Amino acid sequence: MDLGDVMFSSPEQLAESLRATGYIADSIAITTVFLASRLQKPLLLEGPAGSGKTQIAYAVAQAAGTNVERLQCYEGVNEEKAIGKFDESLQRLCVELRARSAAPDWELLQSELHGQRFFSAGPLLRALQYEEPCVLLIDELDKVDHAFEAMLLELLSVWQLSIPKLGTIPAKSIPFVVLTSNEERRIGDPLRRRSFYLRVEHPTAEREAEIVAMRTPDARPEFHAGMAGLAKALRGWSLEKPPSVSEILDLAQALRILGAQKVTAEMRDILLPLLAKTEADRRKLLLRDGFASLVYDAQQYAAQSLDGSAV
Repeated sequence: MDLGDVMFSSPEQLAESLRATGYIADSIAITTVFLASRLQKPLLLEGPAGSGKTQIAYAVAQAAGTNVERLQCYEGVNEEKAIGKFDESLQRLCVELRARSAAPDWELLQSELHGQRFFSAGPLLRALQYEEPCVLLIDELDKVDHAFEAMLLELLSVWQLSIPKLGTIPAKSIPFVVLTSNEERRIGDPLRRRSFYLRVEHPTAEREAEIVAMRTPDARPEFHAGMAGLAKALRGWSLEKPPSVSEILDLAQALRILGAQKVTAEMRDILLPLLAKTEADRRKLLLRDGFASLVYDAQQYAAQSLDGSAV
């Protein structure tokens, strides 16, 4: 099945569908996603944490009207978590029930126990079993080792999985695969060769203002620019945990609930739980005149954003 035919007919249609979900992407990202879907290539997204890499997968799935199968990588994740495993308790129950019957066919039973009926599928296998293509998100791939990457090569090369005792399971449909990395470890060349690559950075102040505007359409442009300016200021402060796009959106929603039109220096203590996510960052924002300086920088960036959008 040609995934591209199922998902999007053109880059323009993809851009329109993504925008309808609230996701804003530039023309390079739009074209790359479209070609990856058409050519059935994985999409490797690298960039800082919180820059919106994971959200791309969910936005594409929502735009295409399909589901996301997510494999969250972490140190120690194994093939059982990724592919699945046999349900031993169900197998034992089946054996006990068959043993009570007269003259069970043990050879046939053994074959049955090693079938898909008794196999609990993980996200990689589930992604291959959709009748219509889904989005397979393999998130934070940099947290696993090269051996785990090698296991993925069969899936991404020939769209099948070879599972001991169960056999080789071919794909019913070919998923749109998104690989993300925060660059804690370099992803190996074999996966890179098979993938299209996008560098994902935090958005510019103008683009982030546009993103905030989509979530708070009742607010004024000055409010949207103010949120984007604050985001840029915070990310320039060398915090341990700079804010992600989603955290800025949460902050914008919180301010609207509080009835605030902008962030001021006097709001420091109220906003600290939303802005500082580590003790070191909290202490940094509590420094004398520190928050006031941050707010001043944010106002300057907001003014630049408004000037840029007016051009």
